[in-house]
Amino acid sequence: MKLFLKGDRCYSDKCAFDRRGYPPGQHGQRRGRKPSDYGIQLREKQKIKRMYGLSEKQFHIFFKRADRKKGITGTNLLMLLERRLDNVVYRLGFANSRAQGRHFVNHSHFLVNGRKVNIPSYIIKQGDVVELREKSREIKSFDDSMEAGARRGIP
Repeated sequence: MKLFLKGDRCYSDKCAFDRRGYPPGQHGQRRGRKPSDYGIQLREKQKIKRMYGLSEKQFHIFFKRADRKKGITGTNLLMLLERRLDNVVYRLGFANSRAQGRHFVNHSHFLVNGRKVNIPSYIIKQGDVVELREKSREIKSFDDSMEAGARRGIP
């Protein structure tokens, strides 16, 4: 599955996933046996964990929060993960990847409702204003990321 973890490279022809559709190594092209239902669910969980850059403990905490809410747990989990500040920074086009978004948030480049926030797992609520700090606007990485975000398409 193409997870877009490498930023711009995943949108170009150099993406390893597009060039080769099988795992690396000597045994990558062999056909394995059909995975069990548990195996399929585990792969999906690991995929989501790696996409959002979470540890098992963080993921478990988010799962428990999603389970406590009314509605479908899987949908609630994805909604919580999409509302994390590092993900919002990535989605807004300030960063080329979620890892870079996490880095920018850790270094206090963003304000949420006018207050400095340096916690990547901060949950954004509807109506919150996320903005780049005045001092950080001169950094070249943000200009590059904004151009790449325009090419990628910002939701």
